[in-house]
Amino acid sequence: MNPSSPTPAAPADLWQQYGATSPAATPRGVDARMYWDWYQRTGPGAEILGNVAGRAVTELGAGAGRQAAHVAGCTAATRVLAIDSSPTQHTKARALYGHVPGVEFIEADARDYLHRHPRSTDVIYSVFGAVDFTDPRTTLPAAAAALRPGGRLVFSTLAHYRNGSPPETDCRPADIPTRTGTMRRWVLDMPVWEKLLGESGFDHCRAETLPDPGDATSPPMTTLVICASTPAEGG
Repeated sequence: MNPSSPTPAAPADLWQQYGATSPAATPRGVDARMYWDWYQRTGPGAEILGNVAGRAVTELGAGAGRQAAHVAGCTAATRVLAIDSSPTQHTKARALYGHVPGVEFIEADARDYLHRHPRSTDVIYSVFGAVDFTDPRTTLPAAAAALRPGGRLVFSTLAHYRNGSPPETDCRPADIPTRTGTMRRWVLDMPVWEKLLGESGFDHCRAETLPDPGDATSPPMTTLVICASTPAEGG
């Protein structure tokens, strides 16, 4: 499933359009738990982030802020940064969850922000977010640089394409149609992720597979939840 369509528009522009087509936002309560799987109905919750008590947590591609609000409101993290490049998504997140103590919404390119703030956070996560829609050869090194020694990266990604086609066995994206245009998405086999993570400075990589059989209106989907860490100080 190699990309064959014309070069897609800049992701930030498409996410801005996506946010603009969403309903107007009003303040909302914090979800009782978070999900990592495609259909948001099974698997682990925030505990997969590890012990975040007294630590800084950063989300890449926070969208409407739902997960970041949960982490801020339901864990002992001292600070939660929710980064998204879309002005409309940023505005929506602030309208929905700006009242939640401990969460800060940041409008920025995730990679740029991470590079500007080396060793500034303890945990980075992404739920079908920036790790899916930006080149991992630039995103993963930026994440490694922003994490403190012994820091943790957790992200969920598709284990296969939505039409059931297998993931890529090389680091290449496919052009995926969305309601606002075409975006590049990296749907990669687990050995490819392991190689990219190792080259970016991560170790102790592991993955959990979350299959969902689907239903009458939803096809079967399998999610990969990948965890990796940076070497501890002196390690």
